[in-house]
Formats: sequence, C-alpha cells, structure tokens
Amino acid sequence: MTKKVTVFGSFVVDLMGRTPHLPVPGETVKGSFFKQGAGGKGFNQGIAAHKSGGNVVMITKLGRDSMAEVALNAMEEVGLSKDYLFYNDEVATGIALILVDENTSQNEIVIVPGACSTITEEDIASVEAQIKDSAYVLLQLEVNQDANERVAKIAKENGVRVIINTAPYQPITDDFLKGAYLVTPNEVEAEELTGVPVNDLESANKAAQVFFDKGVQNVLITLGSRGVYVNSNGRAEIIPAFHVKAIDTTGAGDAFNGGLLTALSEGKELWEAARFANALAALSVQKLGTTPSMPTRAEIDAFLAEHAE
Repeated sequence: MTKKVTVFGSFVVDLMGRTPHLPVPGETVKGSFFKQGAGGKGFNQGIAAHKSGGNVVMITKLGRDSMAEVALNAMEEVGLSKDYLFYNDEVATGIALILVDENTSQNEIVIVPGACSTITEEDIASVEAQIKDSAYVLLQLEVNQDANERVAKIAKENGVRVIINTAPYQPITDDFLKGAYLVTPNEVEAEELTGVPVNDLESANKAAQVFFDKGVQNVLITLGSRGVYVNSNGRAEIIPAFHVKAIDTTGAGDAFNGGLLTALSEGKELWEAARFANALAALSVQKLGTTPSMPTRAEIDAFLAEHAE
C-alpha cells in the first residue's frame, strides 16, 4: 500500500535562454531559444514523486501574479492537488533566470526565491495535520530555513520520517539534522557539510560517519554518473547509475529524490528505492526541462524491466 507523503519546498518559474556564449559584464548577447516552465527543487520533486505513483501532498508558496499560474497549470496537468498552497499578496512568485551556452552547455543561474522564502509559522500551522498524517516528509534548502526547521520538528515529534535533500547547499544546524531518517546530499554538498571530500567508497564512509554522529539515521550520497552511495543498517555500497545518452541533466537530482520518496512510501527498502530513483534520474535526463522531463510510472516500470539485473 502506498502511504501518504509530503513534499515541502520551493516553487520558482524557470526562465531559460540559450545563447552562442554567456555574456560578460556589460555585454548583450542575442539568444537562440527561450523556454518558460515550472521549477524549484521542491516543486520538481513533488511532481516527480506524484508522476511516479506517490500519494503526494505538495506544500509551497506563490505570489498573487501571473507567474503563479505556471504552478497551478502544471499541477492541473498532472492531477496534483492544489489544496496546500500558500499565497503572499505582496511578494512575487519566485523565478530562476537560466542562461545556457549552446556550444559548451555551461550555464549561469540566478534564483530569486520570492514568495517561497516567506513561509510563516501561521502557514505551517494550517497544514500541521497533513504533515502529521504523512509517512515521510521531504525537505530541501530553497525555502526560508526557519520554515524547514518548524516542519522537521513537527514531523519528528509525531513519528514522521524526515528526508533532507541538502540542496542548494547552505549551512544548517546539527539540531536540524538530528533525528532525520535520511539525508541525500550530492558529493559537493556532502563535503561542505562534513569536511570530507567524497570520491570513492572509503571517503563516502567517512562522510557518512559524520552524518551519523550528528544523529542522522541513514545516509545516501548521489555521485552523478557513478551512481549513488547508500549507508544503512551497517551496510554501505555504491549502486551504479544507469548509463543513457543525456540531453539535459537539469533536474536529475530532483527526479532522483522524488522517485526515492515514492519508492519508500511503497515499502521498498532503501537499496531497492535507490535503484528505482536511479531509473527516474536516467529517464529525466533524456528529455528537455525539469518538470516536463519527469517520467510516468509506466515509463519507469518499462525501463526497469528492460534493465533487469
């Protein structure tokens, strides 16, 4: 049986332009392509979890503006409930300005979190029942951190398993990490949080120990094309990634975390859940964009059947 899960996090509108080269200060460059779409780590992960079969409550905050319609339309399109959205009448919906060099694929990104960095104690109080009623709560670091800490506290005090995706990196307290069911940094974030450069199994084990010492129960570190490191119940190993031809890696980490949440909510143990999440990431990088690239459950099941061990 699939248990209810909550994704609490950011929404921003991605405004992406492709150019022959990235501009230097003061330069205007004529672009070749523009695309607008729903984004933000929290929202991407919520869509990924929902499309992969999760019973998802998505909680985020929007402005009262036309950009908010991008979120509402995306949720409508996939049938994700809009009942747990907050609004700020004064602050605009968040946006991300993304410039991509079409020759090198290098990018420059400016994120203006806007409304989703103004989540209040009153907002959280209004969804406390939903948080308590969840099997898992997935958090990232793209909203105001005091809101994350409040949600984590409610969840932990009520036996809800907290998953912290430590992206984008920012300093966080040991108290926030303590009692978390799982952390899911990438290797860069893992080094920032533990001081241990992660490049192989041995160094990943050392980084994991730092997290365990801070009171985290399980550790998962994504390693890009090398796969994912999992340390749970005294067992530690790297699960290989699926090798596919990538078109756009934007949002691959969010696809992974959303898929992981769905798999755990279905009762899969962490190792199997990580393989399921690897499949989501592999499928997502074969399409353009973030939320539009998140695969359906049918696509995931077909992919896993094709790549059966």
